[in-house]
Parts: sequence; structure tokens; C-alpha cells
Amino acid sequence: MANIIFMGTPEFAVPSLQALHSAFGVTTVVTAPDKPRGRGLTVSASSVKQAALDLGIADILQPTSLKDPIFASEIAERSPRIICVIAFRILPRTVYSQAQNGTFNVHASLLPKFRGAAPINHAIMSGETETGVTSFLLNDVVDTGTILLQRSCTIPDGTTAGELYATLMPLAAECAVETCRGLLDGIIAPQAQVEGLATPAPKVFRETSVIDWTKDRHSVRNFIHGLSPLPCAWTRWNDDVLKVYRVSLCDGQGAPGTWQIKDGAFRVACSDGMLSIDELQLPGKRRMMFNEGARGYRGTTEGIFR
Repeated sequence: MANIIFMGTPEFAVPSLQALHSAFGVTTVVTAPDKPRGRGLTVSASSVKQAALDLGIADILQPTSLKDPIFASEIAERSPRIICVIAFRILPRTVYSQAQNGTFNVHASLLPKFRGAAPINHAIMSGETETGVTSFLLNDVVDTGTILLQRSCTIPDGTTAGELYATLMPLAAECAVETCRGLLDGIIAPQAQVEGLATPAPKVFRETSVIDWTKDRHSVRNFIHGLSPLPCAWTRWNDDVLKVYRVSLCDGQGAPGTWQIKDGAFRVACSDGMLSIDELQLPGKRRMMFNEGARGYRGTTEGIFR
């Protein structure tokens, strides 16, 4: 067993934990504390903790503060050869410096593009046709460490953030295993990131997810798909908030923001053409395809989004 510590919390990190444990045997898992989740606020474990339990990994740490000296001591006591970090919090030097062969992160972009908390969202919002994952050595500045490995993939036209998320999970796992093997064997030559190519990918919020229909339709489509399913792009429809999950290009022209429901389609105009709203959600309703909900629709059939 190589004495590897794995740090992560959400579903995205689970395939990497499983792959590393299968290849090397993960000795310790560090994840977020259990917390209330869902409508019933039932206290439950993170996706990574549950996966660790399923794998039979008994040594699980759930620190409330990563800067606590006790946590740094707990890591030091375990004398890790490698620490792998995926979708976790920012580690202080007192923690990441403990790994004999290095502490690395797998980030969901081709660094230095899309540094930050939401690389998957921003790749689609920016209209990229290619992305991937990058493993890099941690340092004191987020997402700026020397690159170890990169694995790329195409972004098919019309892909949503949720779909790309699912594509990158196994790619991240593959990258994590290859990086671990390379660090253990001492065969990886780290490469510095080119600062001039760096782009930001800050966290996305509901407040900044309102759709601007005055932009061109490709930009609007990228914006909507880049925020689908979370936090989800939205627009004002009469007095309601309309969440939009998926759109497609369609024929037609009109003043930006004007919409019409006709012939079983929900079309809205942008600055250079129209989009069909294919998947949506109204307040109090479930998410659905428009052609599914249109059968019972009895409201107005045209208007303008404000």
C-alpha cells in the first residue's frame, strides 16, 4: 500500500477515490463534516465519505477547520507519500507540505484556462469546444501550481454543464491514477503554467444568472447551457421566474426578448435570431421538456421577457 491520503467532498470526486483505492489502496480520506441536507434537513455524509465507507476505508477525517494545528498534526502522523485533492477546500501549507512525493489537485479544466471554483460552467459559457482536466502540485496560490498531467476532451455542440460534469468525472479519475503512479515512480516533470494564458472561472450565483436576451443567440445559448442545471439561468415571465435549462437554435426574427408559443414550440428572439426553449421550470412545477408541458398550457401565447 502506497500510503495515499485522498481529500474531496462531492460526487465529482468519487470516481477518483474509487480508482485510486483500486490501484494503490487509499489509507485515509479527508472530507467535509456531515451536515443537514435536503428538505427534511436530515444530517447526512458527503458523497466522498459514503464512498469511502462503501470501500471499507476506516480512517476518515472530517475537520471543521483545515487551519487547525491539530488537523495538520493528524496528517503528519500518517506520513503520507501522496495527498490527492479533488473538489475540496483550500489547503494550508502546513497540510499540503506533509506529503513525501507531493500533494496534487485535479482541476476540471486545461489550466491555466478557467482557474477558480466553476471551470465547467465557464468553459461552456465561453463557447469552448475543448476542455479537460489538469493535475498540478499545490502551492499557496489557488490553481497556479506546476502542471503534472493533462487529459483533454471535446465539448459537443449543445452540451450542458451537467453533461460535461459527468464526462469529466471518469477523466479526472484516470488523470489522478496516472499522476499518482508518476509521482511514486518519479517520472513526471512538472511544467510551469503560462500566466499570460490564464483566465478566471469564479463561482456562479443565481443573482448573476439572469438571461440577457439582447445578446446574440449563440452567446445566450452558451450562457444557459453553462448554468444548467445549477444555479440555472432564469428570466422574468410576467410575474414569475422562468428557469431555462436547455435551448436550441431555430428559425425566425424578432425584437430581443419577445417570445411566442406556437405550433408546439416556445420561441424567443435574441439580437440575431431566435432560440427554442426546450427544457424549463415554472415556480411550483417540476423541471420538464416544453413539449411535455405545452399540452396543458392555457396562458398567453406571446409577450416579452423583462
